[in-house]
Amino acid sequence: MKDSRKLFITLSGFLLLFIVGHANAEPRSGYEFVKAETREMQDDDFANPGLHAVDVGEELFNQKYKSSGKSCASCHGEKGERLNTKSIAKYPVYSSKTKKIISLQQRISSCRSRFAGKSLAVNHPDLLALETFVRNRAFAEVVNVKTDGAVADLLKKGETLYKTRFGLIDMSCYQCHVMYPGQMIRGQKISQGQANGFPAYRLGTGEITNLNQRITQCLNLMRAEPFPSDSDEIKLLELYLMSRSNGLKIETPAVRY
Repeated sequence: MKDSRKLFITLSGFLLLFIVGHANAEPRSGYEFVKAETREMQDDDFANPGLHAVDVGEELFNQKYKSSGKSCASCHGEKGERLNTKSIAKYPVYSSKTKKIISLQQRISSCRSRFAGKSLAVNHPDLLALETFVRNRAFAEVVNVKTDGAVADLLKKGETLYKTRFGLIDMSCYQCHVMYPGQMIRGQKISQGQANGFPAYRLGTGEITNLNQRITQCLNLMRAEPFPSDSDEIKLLELYLMSRSNGLKIETPAVRY
């Protein structure tokens, strides 16, 4: 009996060390967890299917709106060369004025609506293409989401959601992406769930997907009721997930499963 207890304590200790070790692991891009041919596809400007969304976004970026006669390019250049790429790498950000989290897509939507005269719904195809184009302008910039000040409390709320079990499967994001990265599930290798590649092209769905949509997809896989795309919960998760990628380079559009 004593030997069984010793064995249980020993195994429990190893499990704790395993979990703590993974929790404190250095951030690794999902690029490191995909197959070699997928990495080659992402790196090839002719083979990366996500670059189609970048091209569509560039067209929309240069499209003049009838209500103003101006386009996004009027301020930021035809290729977005006047965009501040280091600022792009800081999104999502917290607005002390509105007391809200602002995603990159929201920032684009707000700017666009001033010229277009109307706003678009969250994740509208045009907004998704614009988001992909703008994020791509900051390609290879280091993700640098603010984590101190007022944001610190919001990150704690995001972390709580990240560790909450959801759905019929009764799993959390934490269990997959912190406890089991590198393990296999459905023939695919589990990554750390880093967000530096989003918007990314997903081979599984055949479309460009931003972080907001990917969270919803994961909740669906958990057989859970997804949060509305403009909900506080989604925004908190986006903020926390992107902060986990601090120090990694932006890869938009990455290619993932």
